[in-house]
Amino acid sequence: MTGLLCYCRQGFEPELAGELNERAGQVGVAGYARAQRNDGYVLFVTDAADAMAQRLPWRELIFARQKLRVLAELPQLDPSDRITPILAALHGHARFGDLWVEHPDSDAGKPLSGLARSFGNALRPALRKAGLLTDKANDKLPRLHIVFVDGTHAFVTVADTRDSAPWPLGIPRLKLLPDAPSRSALKLDEALLTLITPEERETLMQPGMRAADLGAAPGGWTWVLTRQHLRVTSIDNGPLRQHVLDTGLVEHLRADGFHWKPETPLDWMVCDMVEQPRKVAERMATWLREGWCKHTIFNLKLPMKKRWDETRLCLDLFAQQAERPLMIRAKQLYHDREEITVFATATKRR
Repeated sequence: MTGLLCYCRQGFEPELAGELNERAGQVGVAGYARAQRNDGYVLFVTDAADAMAQRLPWRELIFARQKLRVLAELPQLDPSDRITPILAALHGHARFGDLWVEHPDSDAGKPLSGLARSFGNALRPALRKAGLLTDKANDKLPRLHIVFVDGTHAFVTVADTRDSAPWPLGIPRLKLLPDAPSRSALKLDEALLTLITPEERETLMQPGMRAADLGAAPGGWTWVLTRQHLRVTSIDNGPLRQHVLDTGLVEHLRADGFHWKPETPLDWMVCDMVEQPRKVAERMATWLREGWCKHTIFNLKLPMKKRWDETRLCLDLFAQQAERPLMIRAKQLYHDREEITVFATATKRR
């Protein structure tokens, strides 16, 4: 059996399955998604796993935290010897640059963390003895992932380090700093880490650039922007935390963030307002169409039903109403809940 194994937020397996089925059809790959609610992962079964992995970059998948190519599924492992069948599945394979032993981020998967840790310690020397693992981590080589879904069932998978999440379980480990005005700051921190490459951040987010934060109170996203040394106009009828204002980089305007517009064009606009996703998509498109900003990060709060359909509809609506070429990336981040986060930047007209 070959295919792609993708992690997701528990409860969003149908959305990821729908996304993989539709995207596979768009790139001409035959296969089907195998998913069960609350598993925390989806398996896309296909004989063209290499082609699908190449045509669907990890950064372009919305509901996938991680993207792995399946080498083997081992559903009946003997707890007394799990290493031998894994070595057999890898026989003749080129060396890997690292080993991660993981489990889904789900209620059923989290109790497997102890097994994953101890098994990794046992498997590493066996892989090195077999010539399958480098002595030191090498991110220029593929990374081996052993994914336990229960104590006797594991997937042997591989990640392209250039096209996969660089964090175990696909989860960036971010710490909420004591002076963060709210936990929502973690969402923007993660968005900057996940949706924008380090090279892009150097170009797109330079000190002194000007930004607007719509619906800013109590100031979590504004605070993140000031830590990037941007000058921020924070729009909200509610108050901001005083230490955010004390940065000297923030102007607080008491206004309705959903209807406010800047007097002069800005570099950035960010928005985490609670509103119907289609209305948000239309308003964000207006900002780019009118040239009020060059780059934006915003959240779309998803309904309880048909979340993949709503996601696709809102992103299509946003792209159409912007009426200009855009690069758009969207992800359901670890710190998101019933929402996705979107990054868009205007590109040059051809």
